[in-house]
Amino acid sequence: MEQISLSEIMRSGEPLSLSRSVRVVVSLSIPTILAMISEIVMQYIDSAMVGSLGASASASIGLVSSTTWLIGNLIMACAYGFSVQIAQATGADNIGRAGRIFRQSIVVCLLFSLVLCCICTSISSYLPIWLGGNPDIVKNASAYFLIYALFLPVRQLYSLFLSSLQCTGNMRTPSILGVICCASDVLFNMIFIFPSRLVTVFGMTLPMYGAGLGVMGAALGTACSYVFTGILLAYAVCEKSRILTLRNKGSWKIEPAIRKNSLKISIPMALEHSALTIAQIVITMIVAPLGTVALAANSFAVTAEAFCYMPGYGIGAAATTLIGQAVGARRRDLAKRFAWISTGLGVAFMSIAGLIMYFLCPYVFAFLTPVKEVQELGVRILRIELFAEPMFAASIVITGALRGAGDTLVPGILNLISMWGVRILTASILVRTMGLPGVWTAMCMELNVRGLFMLIRLARGKWLDNAIKPA
Repeated sequence: MEQISLSEIMRSGEPLSLSRSVRVVVSLSIPTILAMISEIVMQYIDSAMVGSLGASASASIGLVSSTTWLIGNLIMACAYGFSVQIAQATGADNIGRAGRIFRQSIVVCLLFSLVLCCICTSISSYLPIWLGGNPDIVKNASAYFLIYALFLPVRQLYSLFLSSLQCTGNMRTPSILGVICCASDVLFNMIFIFPSRLVTVFGMTLPMYGAGLGVMGAALGTACSYVFTGILLAYAVCEKSRILTLRNKGSWKIEPAIRKNSLKISIPMALEHSALTIAQIVITMIVAPLGTVALAANSFAVTAEAFCYMPGYGIGAAATTLIGQAVGARRRDLAKRFAWISTGLGVAFMSIAGLIMYFLCPYVFAFLTPVKEVQELGVRILRIELFAEPMFAASIVITGALRGAGDTLVPGILNLISMWGVRILTASILVRTMGLPGVWTAMCMELNVRGLFMLIRLARGKWLDNAIKPA
């Protein structure tokens, strides 16, 4: 399933029927959605492992989670600056250019991640204090962030290889490897988080080694899963991919046109995600004074909600590939059609997922943490936000679709207006009288506004007029 005949579709020049367009979108989306769902299941298990250590352990990770999102989004922005160009080159059936872009992306992304690694390791001791964490969680939070920072180059290459392979039209291999990454994460966490113990498997009691590192073990386990899966991913991309293989000849020297397009895509994405995640950090600072229970409930609610929005991100990734290749093939008709079909599919999936979660969330929180107060507060705040899932889906998928055309500046500005003008302002007001539910009420309001902004942007069509020109 290297390209699921996307090249033939793009080059045919013939109109594509609605039914076939839907099949193409679904074919690309389903593998990624299934991988995302499996990832969420693994995240639930992961969170439950940490949650079993108590509310303080969960709060330690929750305190720095907004910062790790910031770093993760910067990594993703850097990767997409090149992978979107790979999608366009693939759509134009220019395999040689796609290979050159991929080689040059490895150099740039690796250097970028090394700089991030140095910065993050240097601030790891101070970050939890800056975020207003209670003294009892600062040490664990600092240790967790330090390990996260040390493995940033691995995460950067993982993100680059994954998005590049997806943008060639191969969604199956990244999806399979995503499942492997999540499964290995759970296995490594079992080893690093807990001490040595006896486990029962199929009626047999066996000794199992454990390092007993607690919160630090959670970070180390995740890092090891990225190293393990990253090796498999590198082999799939650099050796097996017909388009990206390093066996083909190509230049590693950065070409001006590729660099220009990369910056045009990456910088708006990086600025947007930085400002959005800084807003998330501000939200964390608003929540932190409410106490350990509120901070843990907030962290678990974010994890639980991922069940609803991860399918949207899967469809958004497919939309990036489809629109990117359509732009490269100069098929405006297909770009518009794929964008709208992807949006509709995302709204449908996330609306259904939100409805299911509304009724299942008490059981989800009971699985994630044994602390009754955290369970009750988590259920209460998550149910408030679930009413925003349809419009949240629209914002996620449309952002992915516009990214495929290289349109990242205007969507970024709209997202910033929504986050800072609605969520932060409203949360800072409502938290005074409503506590944590007030923060999540503000989130619900903001996600609806964000979705409306993205729908207007998609409908106006200027995103396609301003599509980047392939290098």
